[in-house]
Amino acid sequence: MSAIVLCTINAKWIHPSLALRLLKANLPVHLRKSGENSIVLEFALRQSLAEKITAILLEKPGILALSVSIWNHEATLELLAALEAALNPGDKPVIILGGPELLFLSPKADIFKFADYVIRGEGEVVFSELCQAVMDEPVIAKKVYGKFIESRDVDLKCINSAYELYTSEDLEHKLIYVESSRGCLFNCAFCQSAASALIREFPLEKFLDNLDRLLQRMQLSRRKQQTIKFLDRSFNVRPERAVKILEFCLLKTRETEKNSFQFHFEMVPLVFPGELKDILILFPPETLRLEIGIQSLNKKTCALINRTSNPKKELGILRYLRKKTNALLHVDLIAGLPGEGFESFGKGFDRLWITLSSADNSAPFEIQPGILKCLPGTLIHNMAESGIFPAVYNKKAPYEVISTDCLCTSSMEKIKNFARFWEQIVNRRPFPELLALIVPSGKPVFNSFMDLSQKLLDKFGRNWGIPRKELEETIIKIIDPE
Repeated sequence: MSAIVLCTINAKWIHPSLALRLLKANLPVHLRKSGENSIVLEFALRQSLAEKITAILLEKPGILALSVSIWNHEATLELLAALEAALNPGDKPVIILGGPELLFLSPKADIFKFADYVIRGEGEVVFSELCQAVMDEPVIAKKVYGKFIESRDVDLKCINSAYELYTSEDLEHKLIYVESSRGCLFNCAFCQSAASALIREFPLEKFLDNLDRLLQRMQLSRRKQQTIKFLDRSFNVRPERAVKILEFCLLKTRETEKNSFQFHFEMVPLVFPGELKDILILFPPETLRLEIGIQSLNKKTCALINRTSNPKKELGILRYLRKKTNALLHVDLIAGLPGEGFESFGKGFDRLWITLSSADNSAPFEIQPGILKCLPGTLIHNMAESGIFPAVYNKKAPYEVISTDCLCTSSMEKIKNFARFWEQIVNRRPFPELLALIVPSGKPVFNSFMDLSQKLLDKFGRNWGIPRKELEETIIKIIDPE
């Protein structure tokens, strides 16, 4: 039996939750002991509901804390309903919900019907205090806290590191998440982080010390290459600090055999001063992955979503990174933004493809075309609700846009299909010998790949679960009918 079970449903098994580990690491000392007083219990979306329920019931939690995101909202709702049906009223744990999905939901949302407490905001401090209060005086705790608890941003200087709570299994088989800062300086209309317009940083020396201990543990595993993904939304907005962290990471890649670490950073495209470029050049192949959010190359669209835009400079940065560094680039575009239709999105995609593919560089790169989400609490959500932005979107998570005044439902479905086949064929590169025929370097590819993706959908009736050999044979027939 565990007094506190910290639980979530991850998108995939390889994605461990740093948030749950942080909550556990910041509990009172007597509640941190694994297997006795608290435990982290993680599931994957594809696991059966019965398997999830059984694992939770075996722990007999006094407190069940669940982290909710847009990706697991519906699955968590299903889990809570099944738990309520499986338990006698006297055996029901105190249920505490938290996570980014709950920040802006209406108090009448279905998921809150199952909760005793809902923490809105960063939970490391208030969760610890709440658990102690519930265990000491549950009746008084209810009166003091109420159901909905608004939590302020915590002082990052006072948070205990959670990296030691990554298990041997995590280090051997999963992505490892770290964070050196929280928040974002920008005010993009589609992003929930825009609500704060503030960046807070973990003390640098302490962060690097904790990261060093984590990497030492990772070196002991038998895994050939391990990915450390920084969760910072705007890692490079303070270049001098970013450079210090990158210097540390570079040192670690040189200390390990066969460059066994790959560091993943999300960077904004307009902040690349000389000192940052200089350090990025030094990383060996396969040790650096950069996620760059372009989102749109339509300046009118960027103005409508409060996003600073300079397409010429942004493409210049991408060109530089492709030509001068060994970084694997992952670049995002969003379909369905205000003021951007099918043709404009396609032109932006082609500009991005031509820029990235023209470089004489063997390092792989990825373009990820995504669909706009009207996330609760964002300006884009408010614009859609008020009619300022004429959009139809799914009212359930993940809140994807279905159509806009510039992009009809049929066109949006075509882009979705395009994106799924692009991921399978181009980003994952299962048929490298065919790529030059499917998407020639330095030339427009949007229309031709759109045509290919539509023919593949017509052939298979789906854009997922297609056997690799069958997909390859079909592509060959389409591009070379004779």
